[in-house]
This record gives sequence, C-alpha cells and structure tokens, in this order.
Amino acid sequence: MDVDVQSYLTEEGGGRYSLEAVVGGIHCMSCVRNIEKTLQAFPEIISARVNMTTRHLTFVFHGAKEKANELLGAVNALGFDARPYVPDAAREAEKRERRFLLKSMGVAGFASGNIMLLSVAVWSGAGGSSATRDLFELLSAAIALPALIYAGRVFFLSAFGALKQGRANMDVPVSLALILATALSLYEMLSGTAGHVYFEAVTMLMFFLLAGRYLNFQARGKARSAAQDLLALMSGFATVLEKNGKTRLIPYKDIAEDMLLQVAAGEKIAADGVIESGLTELDTSLLTGESLPQKAKTGQVVLAGMVNLSAPVTVRVTQSVERSLFQEIIQLMEKAEQGGAKYVRLSERAAALYTPAVHTLSLAAFLFWYFVMDAGMHQAVIYAVSLLIITCPCALGLAIPIVQVMAGGRLFKKGILIKSGDALERLSKVTQIVFDKTGTLTRGKMSLIDGREIKPAVMKLAASMASQSRHPLSQALVAGYDGTLQNLTVTDIAGCGLETEKSGKRIRLGRRGWALADGSGETEDAAVELWLSENGKAVQRFVFRDDLREDSAAVMAELQKRGLKTAILSGDRDAVTAEIAAKLGVTDYHAGVLPDRKCTVLEEMKTQGETVLMVGDGLNDAPALSTANVSASPATAMTVTQNAADIVFQGDKLAPVLEAYETAKASMRLTRTNLGLTIMYNLIAVPLAFAGMVTPLIAAIAMSASSMTVVLNSLRLNRLVEKGLAKK
Repeated sequence: MDVDVQSYLTEEGGGRYSLEAVVGGIHCMSCVRNIEKTLQAFPEIISARVNMTTRHLTFVFHGAKEKANELLGAVNALGFDARPYVPDAAREAEKRERRFLLKSMGVAGFASGNIMLLSVAVWSGAGGSSATRDLFELLSAAIALPALIYAGRVFFLSAFGALKQGRANMDVPVSLALILATALSLYEMLSGTAGHVYFEAVTMLMFFLLAGRYLNFQARGKARSAAQDLLALMSGFATVLEKNGKTRLIPYKDIAEDMLLQVAAGEKIAADGVIESGLTELDTSLLTGESLPQKAKTGQVVLAGMVNLSAPVTVRVTQSVERSLFQEIIQLMEKAEQGGAKYVRLSERAAALYTPAVHTLSLAAFLFWYFVMDAGMHQAVIYAVSLLIITCPCALGLAIPIVQVMAGGRLFKKGILIKSGDALERLSKVTQIVFDKTGTLTRGKMSLIDGREIKPAVMKLAASMASQSRHPLSQALVAGYDGTLQNLTVTDIAGCGLETEKSGKRIRLGRRGWALADGSGETEDAAVELWLSENGKAVQRFVFRDDLREDSAAVMAELQKRGLKTAILSGDRDAVTAEIAAKLGVTDYHAGVLPDRKCTVLEEMKTQGETVLMVGDGLNDAPALSTANVSASPATAMTVTQNAADIVFQGDKLAPVLEAYETAKASMRLTRTNLGLTIMYNLIAVPLAFAGMVTPLIAAIAMSASSMTVVLNSLRLNRLVEKGLAKK
C-alpha cells in the first residue's frame, strides 16, 4: 500500500488514534476473524472491529502515528486490500471489484459452456475413437486452465494471503476443491486410464461460486451502512473566503477552525459554524428529521450536513470537519453497527470454529471413502471436495450482521440513532415502557393560555419583569407578549419569583404562596401558573400549559395494543401528572418523583420480572436511563451525542418509540430465522455430502443458494416493520 494513512487518523485524546478503513476481499467471518486477530496481536492496539456486511474496519491504537501504516500493512499482508475510508475512493474500489467479479464470472461461464459442448460430445459417444476423446479432453484442459488461473484469482489470492499468515478462511477450502478437481482431471487425462475428467465441473463450479459472490456483493450494496451513506454525502469541495476577498476551493477534509466559508444556495454546509452574514432557509432534515425549511440568520449556529436553500451566506467555522457533530454521529452509528449483540457474538464464535471443522470433516470423508469403503482415490477426492464446498460458512457470517446494518440504516432514515450495538436486541424483549412526562410525552415548552384576554397594561408590566429571567415560565410569558417592554430593576428571588418597585408599590411575579399577602398555597388544579401581585394583592393569574406531543395518545394506544405495560414517572405535581395520564389512557403513574426515586421505581419493576424501556430526557434523566434494561430519549441535533440513552430520536413526535420497537422485533425475528435456516442447511447438506450423494457442482449451487437465501430473507426487514406498524 503506497498511501500514508497518518493524515486520515482521528485523535481520540490521551495519545490514542483511530482509523476508519475499507477492506476489499472480505468474504466470510473467517476473513473478519483473521483481520481482527492479526491487529489484536499488536500491543499498541486497543480495539479492532470489522463489519463484514459493510467491509468496514475500525481500529484504535496508542503510540506514534506512524504505527498506523504498519497496522494497515499487516491487514494487506493477509491478502486483503485495506485503505483509509475516503467516500469517492471507496466507491471507485466498489466499482472495480464489481467489474472484476463480472469479468471473472463471464470467463468462467464462457469456459464452462464451451467445455460442456465438448463433454456432451464425449458422453454421447460422438467422440468415436479414443484419439478423438483425447483431443476433446485436451481442448477442454486448454480452455479450463486459463479460465481457472484468471477467474480463480478471486479465491486463490485470498486463500494464499490467509495461509501465508498461518490461518485459513473460506477461500482455502474452495481453492483446495478447485485445485484438487483440476489436478485429478489432469492426472486422469495424462495417465491414459480412460478415467473421468472434471474440467466442465471445475469451470461451472467457479461460475456458480462467482455468481453467488456477485449476488451477495449486490445485496450488501442494498444493505450498505447508513453511516457510510452519510460519509459519502459529506465529500466534495467548499469555497473558502480569504481575507483579501478572493475565494478558493478546498476539499472538505482540509477545512479548519476559523475559516470563512461561502455557501451558495443549494450547497451543503461542510462544517459546524456560525452564520457571519446572510439570511436564508436551511434544510435540516439530515440531522433533525424536520422536513420543513428552517429560517437562519446572522449569529445562528449551523451544523455540517445542513443544506442552504434560499440565499448565499458566509459561515465562520467553529469545528474542523473531523470534529463536527456530523462526524460524531457517524462514529456513534458505526460503533452501534459493529456492536457485539449476543447473536453477533454467537455467529462470530460459530464461524471461527467452522473452517477447521470443515477441513476435519472433509479429511474424514476422504479417509472413510478411500480406506473403509474402498471407493478409490478418484471418488474419495470428489466426495471430499464436495464436502469442502457445500459447508462454506458464508451464510453463517452474513446471517446476523446484514440484519443489524439494515435495521440501523432504516431507523436513521426515520430520525432515530442507535448508539449501542445490542440496543435492538434488548428492545425486542421489552415488556414495560416507562415515560418521563416533561419533554417526552409533552413538548417540554410552556405556552401562555389566553394571553390576549389579559389587560395590555398588566401584560406589559408582567412581560417586562419576566424578560429579565431565564425561567421557562418567564420566557413563555414574554413569548406571549408582542408589545414593547419597560426598563425595570428586577430582583430574582430563587424559588419564589421576581420582585420590583413601581410608584412606591411592591410588585411581585411568581408563586402564589409568595406573591399573595394571605400566603395561600398552590392551587389544587392541574394548571401551571404565575401570579402578579401589587402590595400582596392579586392582580392577575397567568396560566400556562405544556402541550402533549401531537401523537402521544395514538402511540400510547398502539403500545398498549401490543400488550406492553405503560407507566409515567414525573417530578411534577400529582394533579398535573394525573391529567396527562388520563388523556393518554395510562393508569400507572407516579408524581413528584425525584431522580433517585425514579431509579428505585425502575428497579422494583425489574425485580417483578419486567424488561423495562425508559423513555426520558437523556441529559437530565441519565441515572434512570442507565437503570432501565434499555433507554430511549428525544434530543435535538445539538445534544444527540451527549445523550445518555441507547436510542435517540429527533422531531416533535413520539412515533419513533413505536418505530424502534417494531424494527427491533422484526430484526430479531429475521436474525433467528437466518440462524435457523443456516443450521437446517448444514444439518441436511453435511450428511448428504459425506454420504457421497452430492457432486462438486451441486455443492456449489447449494452453497450459493444458502447465502442468497439468508440475504434475501434479511431484505424483508422493511416489509416486516411496515406490517407490524400497520397491525390493528
């Protein structure tokens, strides 16, 4: 590899660096294990993880940056083509691999077709004399050998790289099968024993193996990582505005902090920053899920990935591209896609044992047929070769990762970010869902009720006082007033409210018990209120409400319909919580619950045998979220990476909770089905091959069919989720 990878490293802090790479030539879980084991053998490696479906390698190491070249070189020494992930280069590499597979498949198909014509002539007796038969066999060999050398490179190079490192992958038994069958045919042809030759079987075997590999390649493209799709979106050039007023184009990766970018209408914003000049509208759907354009003006924070829609703006960069929020989200997604769920770990362990088991079985089949059944060298080799091919672990390696990647991609497109590799597995087992009230079931933003019916002078006074406070109710009061404000000297009394002097009178805005002279307590109704008083006498009661998310009731009903228990935990007053619970049809609610008490309630539910999903504010409810079996949280684009939850969703609706649950159920169903299909295939295929009832050609077809069955079954995910969501 002639690329210096140091410039592609991401600094993790503490002398640690990480690298994202794309690896060509990965075909099975044995390949994955070989790469991971090779890297983990280096003392500098902290972690190394390969996603088989996306062929994406992520490793973290400590020490000198120069070590990265050696680490990636070790992967290439295995026979793979590992390079730093650059979207454009990765797409070109995919195209090259696709073309190579197609060419190899074409050569194998051409050779098998022509050799088959010669073989049919021999089988039918049209060959006549032995000299003619020998000529046809010689022509078959002349066609088969170049085809084997060209089309077989796909398998031979990979197998050689693995064996060079003292390890085996799935291409080792395939290569062994092709070489043995060819060698046996050459021996039979040159020895003049009039035995069988299998040149047509060798080329047709290659054709079907390559066809299966090409179809898997195409299917993996459909299930491509959402994280890689995002990375591909953020490739290109940005326009930098120099101090002398001139502009120049630079690649996104070269954007640095404090640069001034000129963003034309229709262009993507390449880095996090602040609008320095201009007024426009932004498409923020990639980060927030919000489909409507959002207005943006000078001084407003913008994020990489947003699209400028209306007018040119200049943006002062506050974070380099590799440190942007967009990149943080991508890294979180990749960690989740490569995470170690139980079924993923099971698949990896099984695949790791699979290759040595296959070689042992194949040797056992050869010994059994040669020594016990006295079938002869020729037949014993054929049976051993058939067993090598039919037991290829490709299907087992694809069974789980492809479902995980597809599920993560679907959810991201719906504005849902999976931050933990086993979150969907845990979510699929949930029996109890607990919701925080404020900011989860409700919008978390207060609004003034009937503000227009309040006397203008009273409203002006109250809004002028409230404008000097950061309290949510004060901000809601100011938002409900559209007139001019007075300049008042206001004292903010913690836990009580605001106080000022006007015309010798003491004016208070705050809690009823503090604002009113009679000291009466809070009202018992569900209303959220502020009182304005003059020398202790009531002037005006301001009532606020925190509206429910528009689909809260519908989502709650759908969850209950699926047999899930629902509950509400809130730190608010009992009357307020009870009103919300009644609107949503929830009978189990807890009011006035402090953060530590929330953890206790969740622990009690777990001891009663419930698997609990906690849906709450990921920034404030971190203890409760970590106590639950699995957690989800609404979040803004700015806070998504700081959120403590396993699953984070954006937007103003609660529907993502239902979407995530149905996706988790569907993905686990497909995972179990895939594992079942793989186990069933091997339980049937291995005995048949061992018994000598399968030819190498049939074995190749069966192996390719098993892999494609797993892939096609995984592609049912979207249909299963939609069916689950439509369930009445």
